[in-house]
Amino acid sequence: MIIVCHNCNSRLQLDEGKLPARPFTIRCPKCSGAIESGVVSPASEQGALAVGGSPSTEHPRFEQATAAPLFEPESSEKATAVVSPEAQKLVELLSTVLSQHAKADAAAPHARPAWSRRRVLICTPETNRETIARRLAENGYQVFVAKDTRQAVERMRENQLEVVLLDPQFDPVEQGGAFVMREVNVLRPSQRRRLFFALLSNSFRTLDAHAAFLNNANAVVNTNDLEELPKILEQALRAYNELYQEFNVALKVHAL
Repeated sequence: MIIVCHNCNSRLQLDEGKLPARPFTIRCPKCSGAIESGVVSPASEQGALAVGGSPSTEHPRFEQATAAPLFEPESSEKATAVVSPEAQKLVELLSTVLSQHAKADAAAPHARPAWSRRRVLICTPETNRETIARRLAENGYQVFVAKDTRQAVERMRENQLEVVLLDPQFDPVEQGGAFVMREVNVLRPSQRRRLFFALLSNSFRTLDAHAAFLNNANAVVNTNDLEELPKILEQALRAYNELYQEFNVALKVHAL
């Protein structure tokens, strides 16, 4: 097993046969910082690239696999079938705004359409799942929430996602973090450029570029900053689109 010290980024090789079954903490020999076993880098972990079969990814012959469902926030008020004059005016106003955005998109064909919602897959433990999904849905994302490894893998394979958020502690029984990481790593370069992959963990410093690089991610976010997650993602995606602007123009594709 390889673990990374998040204070000095030293990589430590440990003998798995001598490690305890429960989470443990060791001291970094270089900086003496505490390293918890629960924050193993999914990119450095051998299982992230060479995991075998799992009940969550096997497809029994007569069993229909299900993908991560679309998250739909519960509304406090039931919709009414009667359209009021105020609602009709609002519809007309929205129609005008969309028409203006369509003209702007025609003028800048490689900019992301203002009406297009980013598709994001959330792969996190249940404790943070609802909070993350609701905040992103309220900020214009089309949110898919995976409850287990199978749902995550199915959604990644059947839907053109643009953002994947992964907590390494997702579905630990079935090695969910490792399987999601593998789905990201096997993408062809052209596909990988069209996916923004972010890791969530309490051991990362938000938007630490070096930590993101070590974990084969586009961004890392500390779980203590989830209140600001939509703003953090917007900032990181803006920088990502600027990085690949020339690619997008040459390939005639929209920014993420």
